[in-house]
Amino acid sequence: MPWALPLRWSPWGQPGMKALVTAGLFVTTLWNLRFFLNPSKGSGEDSKHREPLVILVWEWPSKQVPNVSTDVCRELYGITGCQLTTERQLLHQANVVVFPHSRLQPGRDRLPKEKLPGQNWVWVSLESPSNTRALAEWNQTFNWVMTYRQDSDIFIPYGKLVPNQSATVNIPAKTNLVSWVISNYHRTQERAEVYKNLSRYLHVNIYGKANNKPLCKDCLLATISKSKFYLAFENSIHRDYITEKLWRNSLLAGTVPVVLGPPRANYEQFVPSDSFIHVNDFASLEELATFLKTMNSSRYQQFFAWQSRFTVKLYTDWRERICTICTAYPHLPRGRLYPNLQSWFNS
Repeated sequence: MPWALPLRWSPWGQPGMKALVTAGLFVTTLWNLRFFLNPSKGSGEDSKHREPLVILVWEWPSKQVPNVSTDVCRELYGITGCQLTTERQLLHQANVVVFPHSRLQPGRDRLPKEKLPGQNWVWVSLESPSNTRALAEWNQTFNWVMTYRQDSDIFIPYGKLVPNQSATVNIPAKTNLVSWVISNYHRTQERAEVYKNLSRYLHVNIYGKANNKPLCKDCLLATISKSKFYLAFENSIHRDYITEKLWRNSLLAGTVPVVLGPPRANYEQFVPSDSFIHVNDFASLEELATFLKTMNSSRYQQFFAWQSRFTVKLYTDWRERICTICTAYPHLPRGRLYPNLQSWFNS
């Protein structure tokens, strides 16, 4: 008898067992496929994130309150899953409550009586520390800050340069040298002192309420664009405090900004180094005036090289600013309070 391997019993040889195992594998595959195709239903935590994030604005930052009853974040800015509201009765549903400093009234009794567990409060300001009062009483109140400062939890600049490879250089026709639009002129401000000394060496065309020459909304850019240079002088000097004076009145208008504000290195974090002139680049204001008056055409055009690569985006709508909270929300720190808001803002 020839030698052969011994036969061993195996359940796979039984027809009923094979069918049962096959059916089990099929069911398991379908179950796993269910999570692969629709993973958001896998857990209660994931399902909770599918609910719109409710942002309650306690008081609207500007006097004119827009209609936010529709899905404005999606309709205007393509930000989904974000519900803005100004209805205070929705406080208990709000994930985030926004408090603009300009609308905060003295005394904590004007704030909600309680903060829900997991609810986060945001302090908002576009003003500089020099123009922001009564911060001391808001210690241990806010979880996040939303300002023009780059180190804010939610960063809201006045503007930015957006890459645009199809952009072309466009320099409006010029009829005068320097202009400045000023509404609130105070002799104690550094910009007032710099202007006074600079005006000894060149003529500055001044517009705005301070000079009884207010410009209508549609006249502003058209008027400024006729000047070669614009005095983009900030009302106070603080880190990252770079306002519409640079973004709108200078770059968007098509004139070269002469800036007075934080150091040049700070400006260069926002715009190219060859797109502006800094007051501090010169040993004296007389030197600055001479530089502006004697600049030839080819040198002047170099200041507009940025236009071939970028366009200016302004942030003027508070709805857009507040909608950005939803974009930042997943990455924001949880369970933190600012112990000393004034100390942080003045740092």
